[in-house]
Amino acid sequence: MIKIKDMKCGDDNVEFTAMISHITLGKTNGAHKSNYLSIVFQDETGTIDAKLWNASQEHIESLKAGAVVRAKGDIIKYSDNRQMKIISIDDVSYQHSLQLQFLEKAPMDDEMMMNELKKYVQRISNPKLYVITKHLIEQNFERMKIYPAASKNHHAFTSGLAYHTLSMLKVADALMSVYSELNADLLYAGILLHDIGKTVELSGPVVPSYTFEGQMLGHISIAQSMVYAAAQELNIEGEEVTLLQHMILSHHGKNEFGSPVLPQIREAEMLHMIDNMDARMNMFDKTLETLEAGETSKRVFSLENRMIYKPKMYE
Repeated sequence: MIKIKDMKCGDDNVEFTAMISHITLGKTNGAHKSNYLSIVFQDETGTIDAKLWNASQEHIESLKAGAVVRAKGDIIKYSDNRQMKIISIDDVSYQHSLQLQFLEKAPMDDEMMMNELKKYVQRISNPKLYVITKHLIEQNFERMKIYPAASKNHHAFTSGLAYHTLSMLKVADALMSVYSELNADLLYAGILLHDIGKTVELSGPVVPSYTFEGQMLGHISIAQSMVYAAAQELNIEGEEVTLLQHMILSHHGKNEFGSPVLPQIREAEMLHMIDNMDARMNMFDKTLETLEAGETSKRVFSLENRMIYKPKMYE
């Protein structure tokens, strides 16, 4: 069985097992219209767009996002990208343990990352910030361990939330060695909790989608309310509680990016910049993985529609 990353244009009768991450039904043009399915297959190595022409009613009813299938297809070139023309699909399963085998994963072990996050919690010396942060991390530990950081764009893979958070904490350590006036307790707590609302906003690691709460509220307001509720439950009050909520509410940096308030303290500004930096570097990495040295990508919507070049000197 071939992995998706190894599929090349010109390969015929490719046999593989993968999960359907997206699927849409369409109709062909012309007098004799027929149904077809546009499918995105994924495994732990990547994704590929595919078309199932003349889709049967059985295919339309049985194939949904999250289905793990055995299939066969031809790999063709379409609009300068590879695409699969599906020959056959069978052995459809929605078993959760099977689905997990076809998900892209963080480049670090999930248990190791969570242990590192707990060590950062222990480094918070302010008692109010420590107790609130520890409480919320423990309360959401299992979800943080496996959830993606987004449904697409950046860190959209299993354990992406933990990996993104840990990467940000490491960047914060480096920057605080330069900007020593920053309050480490506030910055650590803000980073650890800034995206914790995504454990409610998103449905989980398998074909992540927005929950009802996610659509109606968004992860920023969800996380802020989680901090407020924790403070109430733990009988904690004071400036620290307000500042921690401000860190979360302002971490997207601009109103048009979803933050209801702009950063008004140094630590909030730094949180926003570190979050943006880590997300954008991951988007660059994701694009570069698809290129050979010396190639330029198509326009990347999440990076202001820029084309990304992979220097030969990277090799």
